[in-house]
Amino acid sequence: MGTGTAGTAGTAEDGGRERPIVIVGASLGGAKAAQALREAGYRGGIVLIGDEHERPYERPPLSKGYLLGKTPREKIYVHPPQWYGEQNVTLRLGTAVAAIDPAGHTVTLTDDGQVEYAKLLLTTGSTPRRLPVPGADQDGVLYLRRVEDSDRIKAVLRPGARIAVIGAGWIGLEVAAAAREAGTEVTVLEAAELPLLRVLGREVAQVFADLHRDHGVQLRFGVEVTELTGSGGTVSGVRLGDGTTVPADAVVVGIGITPATGLAEAAGLEVDNGVKTDQQLRTSDPDVYAAGDVANAYHPLFDTHLRVEHWANAVNQPQTAARAMLGHPDAVYDRIPYFFSDQYDVGLEYVGYVEPDGYDQVVFRGDPATREFIAFWLAAGRVLAGMNVNVWDVTDPIRELVRSGRTVDPKALADPDTPLGKI
Repeated sequence: MGTGTAGTAGTAEDGGRERPIVIVGASLGGAKAAQALREAGYRGGIVLIGDEHERPYERPPLSKGYLLGKTPREKIYVHPPQWYGEQNVTLRLGTAVAAIDPAGHTVTLTDDGQVEYAKLLLTTGSTPRRLPVPGADQDGVLYLRRVEDSDRIKAVLRPGARIAVIGAGWIGLEVAAAAREAGTEVTVLEAAELPLLRVLGREVAQVFADLHRDHGVQLRFGVEVTELTGSGGTVSGVRLGDGTTVPADAVVVGIGITPATGLAEAAGLEVDNGVKTDQQLRTSDPDVYAAGDVANAYHPLFDTHLRVEHWANAVNQPQTAARAMLGHPDAVYDRIPYFFSDQYDVGLEYVGYVEPDGYDQVVFRGDPATREFIAFWLAAGRVLAGMNVNVWDVTDPIRELVRSGRTVDPKALADPDTPLGKI
């Protein structure tokens, strides 16, 4: 297999005509893959296919700046509209892929058209989990994944309106924060005892419960949603297992996402909590790759497969996939997982990976009550992850602490006078 610098991604040809690299999913990951291919010197055809009518855009603003009305719509797009033509990238929007034929190296579109490929990259992302209760199909029941979803939620955020947010994960809390900033009354309903409990553990999750209470959010934990009430096909409230009803002019559901693996599974690719790939992001078919939310990729540092549902993977994995598709044997995805969030006046960055209950100690540098601190999750003295809250320019040393795998002195970790770089 060649390096791609001569304009080929492989040997698949048809009558001497080189087949293009096809990217299924005109997402942030898909657009970044097209960019990475060109930056790596690939001069062959690139076809980027997406079922949305919008050109590729970034999703974090949908629950942050764009939802708040602070980020203009034009700022969410990955590239300006002319970029695709300038880079000779065929952008097919509003077009869904119906099937993939790995043996024939083709994808079939829902309009019965076919596109051949030399290499195929799946950046199909994920879909929001639907709420499985009566009344969940009414108007005013909202999910957040696409830009039009953010527009719908933005339209109901106004002073005096009441919304119920089901799910106290990152999306739920960011929407709650945006709603409160707009003057909307917010009730967050969560089955667990605290927000973000599986992600952060009890010690740090409490910080976010306090944050939202201090901003006027009504938090109800340990609840079961049994029905969405309504009138005339429009939602009016959330009925809970104890028989009470939370009134709401709109309900935002944020109970997690499911990787969009249907195409891969139907094509016979190995699927297990996402499309399984090796460390080069190659699937069980040697000419098919996956990146972003949909990829359950082997991570050599952690010696396990990880599927990370965050922006950093959508930005960085396509660079590895592009180089791997072009035959670079050193293309390995081993970046430490990273994500960020903004809620009210609190900004945070998280670096590392911790299984739920996979740590034995949390060390704080600074006082969590001030919401200006760093939290470290440790197991047997090793730093598994760190999260800086309103403390900046520390992600690099935190990343190195995680990558080193060394045991550290918790007292030094907690001491703000000890530079992280020296630990």
